[in-house]
Amino acid sequence: MEFKLVEKKKDLIKIEIEDADETLIYPLIHELLQDKNVKDAQYSTGHPQLDKAILSVVVKDGKPQAALKKAAKAIANQYVEARQLVEKQL
Repeated sequence: MEFKLVEKKKDLIKIEIEDADETLIYPLIHELLQDKNVKDAQYSTGHPQLDKAILSVVVKDGKPQAALKKAAKAIANQYVEARQLVEKQL
């Protein structure tokens, strides 16, 4: 996956995602929506052959890029915990 900043405002960030992996995107959106400072998080794919996927994050408070980083870190920690659990069980 590759990310490209499309739009950045005080309370909004839009990122174009090339070769988006939805197994990562949907947990990321879920994590963003759990954040009390996030007003909205959306993922739109548009036409599969003509459009690139866009992730939009709107915040009530703080910076949208900070919310995105926080959500990404939370997901990474969940994967680490899952790996550790599997390794412990095997």
